[in-house]
Amino acid sequence: MKRGDFLKGLGLAGVSTLVPFSKSLAATLSNKPTTGCILVPTETAGPYPWDLSGDNTMFRTDIREGNAGTQLNLTINLVNVNDNCNPITNARVDIWHCNKDGYYSEYANQPGYLGTQSHVGESFFRGIQLSDSAGQVKFTTIYPGWYTSRVTHIHAQIFISSLLAATTQFAFPDSLNNSIYSTDANYTAHGVNTSVVNNAADNVFSDSSNTVYEMLTIAANTSGGYDASITIGVAVPATGIIKLTPDTGGQFVLNQNIPNPFSENTVIEFTLNQASKVWLDVYDLMGKKICTKINEQLGIGNHSVSFNRIVSGKSLPAGNYAYQLNVENNDGLYRQIKVMTVV
Repeated sequence: MKRGDFLKGLGLAGVSTLVPFSKSLAATLSNKPTTGCILVPTETAGPYPWDLSGDNTMFRTDIREGNAGTQLNLTINLVNVNDNCNPITNARVDIWHCNKDGYYSEYANQPGYLGTQSHVGESFFRGIQLSDSAGQVKFTTIYPGWYTSRVTHIHAQIFISSLLAATTQFAFPDSLNNSIYSTDANYTAHGVNTSVVNNAADNVFSDSSNTVYEMLTIAANTSGGYDASITIGVAVPATGIIKLTPDTGGQFVLNQNIPNPFSENTVIEFTLNQASKVWLDVYDLMGKKICTKINEQLGIGNHSVSFNRIVSGKSLPAGNYAYQLNVENNDGLYRQIKVMTVV
């Protein structure tokens, strides 16, 4: 099984003047409401999206690819607004943003302060993760730069059962943008955004009633970078999208492992609708295969596979792992992925 095949299964708006910000203050910047479960506002995917679902290198947490910039540790929490804000597990989250100078990977003829540039064939600052049992994904990236006509932002799309469920963007506090671009050596050559001076003037974030739910909460960390987080509310239907599981082609039903999270042992159950060759692969979240649990011909009906964190004599570190069920019969080859958590 190729890693590419594995992957396929898967704020302070309105401040216009420079407000000094010191990392030594250890401040947390946000103007997001502290209560409530709100559907994330829908925003345009913009001019630079790129479908990475077939690229075997894009299932990753670190999306920097060695590019310069001040480190940003981004945590995204997914909650179901139709289910008391409970976490959404096994959702695919795609993010992308520009580099410190305002250019995107994969696109040609991009104007900017360093002149027109082409980054075709590059994939920096793009990545995919699957949400864990807490509904969470994490990315290691940099504080994005800015380009003419847009304020600082990150793009995101959320897929549930391989279907697009939300397209949105994340905003950054104006005061922090101004401080970083005027004082951080990674960004001072470009300087403070003179094209769009704040979120309120941006063509996407000008609606403050929506932007408040797209604003990242950001705090300086002890490593010289920043930790950012956001909670995304997604409306998951009780029936419909979440039940379609198009990857299975109606050939099987793959259940969430029980218990999950688990410390030693867990059980993965599935149901076959016809006799098929079946194999179950387990991966880490960088797409490296840990093991194959079964590889055999199985009949119609319910089946279960036991999984122990001891693999080849070594205990798996605590963290998230993906398991993929592969089912092959006369109708074709079908796959589905879910995430399990070792504690």
